[in-house]
Amino acid sequence: MKKLLMLSLITVFGLAGCGSNEEAGSSGGGGAEDDTLTIGISLPSATHGWMGALIDSAEKQAQALKESDGIEYVMTNAADPNKQANDVDDLIAQDVDVIVMLPIESAALTPVGQKIKDAGITLVIVDRELENDAATVVVKGDNEGIGVNAGKYFIEQLQGKGKIVEISGPPSSVTEQRGSGFKEAVEGQEGMEIIASQSGDFSTEKSLEVMQNILQANPQIDAVFTQDDGMALGVLQAIKEAGRTDIKFVTGAGGAKEVFEDMKNDGLMKATFLYSPTMVEDAVKIAADIAKGEEPAEPMVVKEATQVTKENVDEYYDPESKF
Repeated sequence: MKKLLMLSLITVFGLAGCGSNEEAGSSGGGGAEDDTLTIGISLPSATHGWMGALIDSAEKQAQALKESDGIEYVMTNAADPNKQANDVDDLIAQDVDVIVMLPIESAALTPVGQKIKDAGITLVIVDRELENDAATVVVKGDNEGIGVNAGKYFIEQLQGKGKIVEISGPPSSVTEQRGSGFKEAVEGQEGMEIIASQSGDFSTEKSLEVMQNILQANPQIDAVFTQDDGMALGVLQAIKEAGRTDIKFVTGAGGAKEVFEDMKNDGLMKATFLYSPTMVEDAVKIAADIAKGEEPAEPMVVKEATQVTKENVDEYYDPESKF
């Protein structure tokens, strides 16, 4: 009888032990036996065309890596810095392997970048830089180059003399670098004056409103430097609605299809400087390589700020582009 009792107890404990092992192995939370790699992607909402195209590029690249390498991804979108901070907290809680983040605002998201680093998760930043060293890799366009190249274009076209309006973006490294590059280029020209500088928040609608006010306050404007093609479209609409003929040209940044079309049709949009939303594809690929244990080739990837005018617009115009 004692022998039978012992055998029964051994059987019960043996079955219980088997059940515990099966639960651990099937855990979806990244347990010891779960070797699935996951990339977290934190992006702003698609408030304008460039961001919409970037979100689309990120999703397509992440999906391609899932199909080719079995790397999972979790993508979030936020309309403000607080929501983005909460999104990142969720990604950290999910124990993702790498996070790709485009900060809505540089200063506001800098502590969030540090939180990612403190959690032992590698961070790849896209477009707008943080104010600390939390990121392992930064992928961006040549923002200062956009400003400098635009400034040189203004000097050439206005022959060093004119009243200029600047439409900038929201507080971020992008805005600061594009603005400082432009001012650096034109400040040596005594005949050139920036008579107004206001933020259009990288929004066509906000830039339309801002430009309407600037036009009412300034009877003479020679040219407008905008830090983004979406904002340039709002500026163009305001100028058209006001019937102003004093403004010689508008410039932008990005490479939007509508901007290219205005150039091709001899509109006021005379130049833009490439800042392709497809840069996020590089960031997602780099994140995947890091997740697989590879060291990044370089800590900073900078895309060239190529100048596009009517002379070379056909090289870059794609009628099927979403941006």
